[in-house]
Amino acid sequence: MRTVRMRILATLLVLAAVGVGGWQLLPSQQGQDRTITVGTTDAITSLDPAGAYDAGSWALFSNVFQSLLTFEPGGVTPVPDAARSCGFVGGELRTYRCELREGLTFPSGRAMTAEDVKYSFDRVKRIKSDVGPSSVLDTLGSVNASGRTVTFHLSSPDATFPLKVATGAGAIVDGEKYPADKLRSGDAVDGTGPYTLTAFTKDTKAVLTPNTHYKGALKDTGRPVELRYYADADALDKAWKAKRIDVATRTLPPEVLAGLNTADPGQRVSEADSSEIRNLYFNTRKGTPLHDVRVRQAMAWLIDRERLAATVYKGTVDPLFSLIPTGITGHTTSFFDTYPKLDPAKARALLTEAGVSLPVRFTYGYAAGRGAGAAEAAEIKRQLESSGLFKVTVKGYEWTDFQKRWASGELDAYAVGWVADFPDPDTYGGPLVGSNGTMNTGYSDKAVDRLITASQRFADRSEATRDFRSLQETIARDVPVIPLWQAKEYVVTSEDVGGGQYLSDGTGVFRLWRLNWI
Repeated sequence: MRTVRMRILATLLVLAAVGVGGWQLLPSQQGQDRTITVGTTDAITSLDPAGAYDAGSWALFSNVFQSLLTFEPGGVTPVPDAARSCGFVGGELRTYRCELREGLTFPSGRAMTAEDVKYSFDRVKRIKSDVGPSSVLDTLGSVNASGRTVTFHLSSPDATFPLKVATGAGAIVDGEKYPADKLRSGDAVDGTGPYTLTAFTKDTKAVLTPNTHYKGALKDTGRPVELRYYADADALDKAWKAKRIDVATRTLPPEVLAGLNTADPGQRVSEADSSEIRNLYFNTRKGTPLHDVRVRQAMAWLIDRERLAATVYKGTVDPLFSLIPTGITGHTTSFFDTYPKLDPAKARALLTEAGVSLPVRFTYGYAAGRGAGAAEAAEIKRQLESSGLFKVTVKGYEWTDFQKRWASGELDAYAVGWVADFPDPDTYGGPLVGSNGTMNTGYSDKAVDRLITASQRFADRSEATRDFRSLQETIARDVPVIPLWQAKEYVVTSEDVGGGQYLSDGTGVFRLWRLNWI
């Protein structure tokens, strides 16, 4: 956060019905308690914070759970939420201490304690779910609780630890409701966030009501909200056009986004640059088709990002040539510098040098129904196979199944979108390319791990730029991942709903409480 130059709210178009009297700027009190329906293609992996590390789950978590810290809209420095105050102790960035806010109660009526906070962090580390957020807490050594004080002892200096505390990995659960060593089953949620989850049907809906007992950083816990989950972008678009939802986000079809009409008085549209990216990851383990770095380098000479962005995504995303996206401290163009143009001849020479049989055959997986994954997979398959050097078997999987398959090393290659956990380049380091990263590519490089650790020492994040540049140069050389594109953020609301621009702003917080009737 600190010196990160975020462009998240750089472009904001708010369209409203304009009558003779102009815009109605002040919310009407009539019908303020009506439910606002929000449609999305995101999915929920788990209702237990120890068992989910994806955008859809964390979007819900930021509304029904509290962390010690949170982010204000567009903010780059975390502020207290469940905590009254937090800060590093000493000058080594290895001890972090928080004082818990008083008066926090779980749905059962039991008061939250510092022991609940310790319990929540400990169980994430202990359970270490394959699709959970334990990798976010990789520098956390131990947690102590005493009175209302929680003290975190870090294994190495980590200036980004407060940012990690503010994420879904830091969600505080009721220690009497969540098992210590396994994920909680069922559809119940016991958190202290601004909303209470009153009903949940997987892949269908989540019904949220304002939590009247909430105490924290927010002054207003918002209107009742119903999140509706759709199988794919076309289904979301149909629901929007049929006016079955009041808000559409993440994600309408590319052709719909590209054709949004700024003169349409029946809707409001927010469009903003985003820190969301999408990468193509490779299983680099010995014995896999993509183990040899020269095979992966050959692929880097063949991927046409500009065509992908222009044809599949209709210009609604931008080609990405580095691990860290544009607008984030440390961004470079390392892949463009290393592979400046499409070059099948160089790709063939690398494969010949590697002594592999041609065409190289491998499996490519993607999450079915999420965005334009199928069309994207088809285009990448076409690009690689048109060279005559590769033969790609493509298959889509249900989201949770997809996560388990890449976590088990079953897939040779897999395309996954990445929404920043927090506004700092560290979120693109350890989780994506660190030895114990969540993407589970099998890639491990001591120099990369040292650069990630070294970058965490700097409280002034601009001082970490050199480490991040070196990190991206190494990744472009070793190619455990190929960056594909950087997204733009689109939220469409009906003309009588405001606040859509706050739903996603690069801080990792999905602010449903900012939606309001106008």
